Amino acid sequence: MIAKRQSLLVAFAATCLVFSATASRADLLDDVMKAKKIRIATDLAIPPSGMVDGNLKPTGSDVETAQLLAKDWGLELEFIQTTGATRIPNVQTNKADIIISTLSVTPERAKVIDFSKAYAALQSVVGCLKSLDVKDWPDLKGKTIAVSRGTTQDTTLTNMKERELKISRYDDDATMVTAAISGQADCVATSATIVNQVGVKNPARIFEPKVTITNFDLAVGVRQGEPKMIEKLNEWIATNLKNGKLNEIYKKFHGSELPAAMRS
Repeated sequence: MIAKRQSLLVAFAATCLVFSATASRADLLDDVMKAKKIRIATDLAIPPSGMVDGNLKPTGSDVETAQLLAKDWGLELEFIQTTGATRIPNVQTNKADIIISTLSVTPERAKVIDFSKAYAALQSVVGCLKSLDVKDWPDLKGKTIAVSRGTTQDTTLTNMKERELKISRYDDDATMVTAAISGQADCVATSATIVNQVGVKNPARIFEPKVTITNFDLAVGVRQGEPKMIEKLNEWIATNLKNGKLNEIYKKFHGSELPAAMRS
């Protein structure tokens, strides 16, 4: 009888601990609204999505998207500088509240963070010097392809073992683009937008998209278990896709409109 009573007490105590932990767990949206400030992880070294202007102020499509969100929600905005490899750890370790940084939605990432609905799109390609005769994957065999470490392009190309690709990894998109501009790399795996930026920075080395890897939805990343934040983000994205503001931002920096299906 005593043993049974002790077992019941242990079970009750365990239940209380679980309930207490759940109840005491802060809600991200409530915390952000209470603080009147949102910390957004954004890479400021991947033009035209994130960069700094001549006055060293953040600009770009992701920057203006983050600024619009903070304005609509009546919050102070703090940018948390990040790279492709550190975006997800930033929200997992609470260094940032959300991610707005060309974060493509993939099954692997969905295992460790939650995503909002898509606010933009990204065409992932292998781009090379315009003068190179590259039309499909077999033409890339033996050629060194520069890639930013930890990106979807890095993961995708690494898994293409049968294609015998030579991959050169860089810590971020800025150093990868520098390698292309300076002649250290004749091919890069990144977004079509970034590929086109190489020639802008060095007209003597015009790059163009050669092989499409895939098309990705870009979404806001949030640590797992924050349904209220995801719901509010989804409502905000839906509103600003419908009113055209997110399309205006994208077109301003990327030179093309968002996919029609996304805008409808």
